[in-house]
Amino acid sequence: MAHPQFRCTVQVQALEEQTDAATGVYAYSYTITIENSGDIAAQLVAREWQISDAKGHVQQVRGLAVVGHQPLLQPGEKFQYSSWAQIESKQGSMKGRYLCVTEAAEVFYADVPEFLLADSASLH
Repeated sequence: MAHPQFRCTVQVQALEEQTDAATGVYAYSYTITIENSGDIAAQLVAREWQISDAKGHVQQVRGLAVVGHQPLLQPGEKFQYSSWAQIESKQGSMKGRYLCVTEAAEVFYADVPEFLLADSASLH
């Protein structure tokens, strides 16, 4: 029996040019690498995110594709993309998941574990 699985890793960077601390707007880019760590080809179809800031505001984002792509990944293949998020505090977090479908039309989810939205220089 096939074992579908995508593994996701994330890198975060502050977007200084999109940040305005005086008005309480903080922006972060994130780069996600999605690897098909399963044993069957599968396609990423949709995404859902929960974006939280330190003030308790939560944004829900859902939609088809990631940055206009619905990559079909063979076992061992990777897809990487970058996007960004804006929050109302200096630190926050994101977590989410991707809706995926195997070539045999089996639906599964690939979780993106919660990650910190923060300027790494400000954490020291």
